[in-house]
Amino acid sequence: MSKFLIAGLGNIGAEYANTRHNIGFDVVHAFVTKRGGSFRVDRLAYVADIKWKGKQIVCICPTTFMNLSGKAFKYWLDKEKVLIENTLTVVDDLALPINKIRLRKIGKHAGHNGLKDIQAILDSDAYAKLRFGIGDNYPKGMQADFVLSKWLKTEEPTIKLKIETCIEIIENFIVAGIDQTMSKYNNLVINQ
Repeated sequence: MSKFLIAGLGNIGAEYANTRHNIGFDVVHAFVTKRGGSFRVDRLAYVADIKWKGKQIVCICPTTFMNLSGKAFKYWLDKEKVLIENTLTVVDDLALPINKIRLRKIGKHAGHNGLKDIQAILDSDAYAKLRFGIGDNYPKGMQADFVLSKWLKTEEPTIKLKIETCIEIIENFIVAGIDQTMSKYNNLVINQ
């Protein structure tokens, strides 16, 4: 049975819930909920085990805080003996507009501290990333406040559609692979 690791990046704690920076958590939670799974607290992460279409899927939301995501990612990668090409990390991206999603099988961290930590621990950027555009509509010097802010009411319908699309992307990645999934989804513009 093929095994996959789906990692959603975010920060634990009520003050971070439903913020732009926690969209990785939100997407992975939505995927687990759709597949009838539930999370348990385990080593370095909230973990859910899903069986779907003959595949075993380990879903994690690290409890290490964003800047130390690599520790949880590597622990579960090794513990579950998942091939690096069978991993997908879901993360927020300031460089993408709010109506875009981008899937990459290789690529730099682009200043994202969670990806930076994973890359440092793996000593590689050759792992798949699903980048969820959060926009960059903030005044100079206010980036941290922006990424830790909640979605605007006017953004919520688009975000809901994008989360649903991300669930499809995760499913497609698992059954069809990264190349086919990138071809199918990377040029989408998602508007409410």
